[in-house]
Amino acid sequence: MAEVWAGIFLAFLVLLLLLHFFGLPANWLILLGLGVWEWIGPDMAAGWGFFSLLFGLCLAGEVIEFAAQYWGARHFGGTNRGAWAAVVGAIAGGIFGAPFFFGLGAVPGSLIGAFAASLLVERTKGRSFDEARHAAMGAMWSKVFGTVVKIGLGVFMLTLSIGPVWPG
Repeated sequence: MAEVWAGIFLAFLVLLLLLHFFGLPANWLILLGLGVWEWIGPDMAAGWGFFSLLFGLCLAGEVIEFAAQYWGARHFGGTNRGAWAAVVGAIAGGIFGAPFFFGLGAVPGSLIGAFAASLLVERTKGRSFDEARHAAMGAMWSKVFGTVVKIGLGVFMLTLSIGPVWPG
């Protein structure tokens, strides 16, 4: 019976991973879910080292996502203000896009938000449209890269979790 519950819980963790597509903090929810699983009593073969590693992976995912976006805007010719605007625009776009397409609008909303905010700030700094668009594209594609890395880290977290969750 323990195997059935472990299988159901692992399937639940996979569903949590899919929350990335709704712009939600899926990796943090996976970590929270594993903490609750450990707390409610199953014989989970994991300790502080395991949870510290998962916490580090969650933190690394957030840092990489935002750093990649900032770096992308700067690398493609954006100003410091334009790069920060892209980060803020991605957050705002994710929030405002969330109500569309049954919640799936958060992802394109964050990409459009990063692009639009960077473009707007670069244009107000007196840059030509082509220069501003180039920097904004860099911010947007770097946001895509950061999100893909974050999802990859979530898959890695799930892979690491199979052994400790599975009984015996």
